[in-house]
Amino acid sequence: QVQLVESGGGLVQAGGSLRLSCAASGRAFSSYHMGWFRQAPGKERAIVATINKSGGYTYYSDSVKGRFTISRDNAKNTVYLQMNSLKPEDTAVYFCAAGTTGGNLFAVDYWGQGTQVTVSS
Repeated sequence: QVQLVESGGGLVQAGGSLRLSCAASGRAFSSYHMGWFRQAPGKERAIVATINKSGGYTYYSDSVKGRFTISRDNAKNTVYLQMNSLKPEDTAVYFCAAGTTGGNLFAVDYWGQGTQVTVSS
């Protein structure tokens, strides 16, 4: 199976930036679509961004489009989420995910443990 480990979360001020990383185990990383989701206390887990197997296609939720960038390095078995112009409403636990279907129909097969992102005003 696939194991995913997120890193890079932390506390930043509004307008600042963070870069999240998700390291995947195994040799089959390139066979999965990858995505980032987030969940705030009392809220549903929501999709943030996805990227296809080769990295040539990306999808973003409207709330982060233009501010966040998802990318992947298949040689390093790693997916990234660059977050710029952060807002307090971006505060959440961010989860990395791997799936066999991607885009806006992303179906999660594996979850990471999550990393906390807190944006102060």
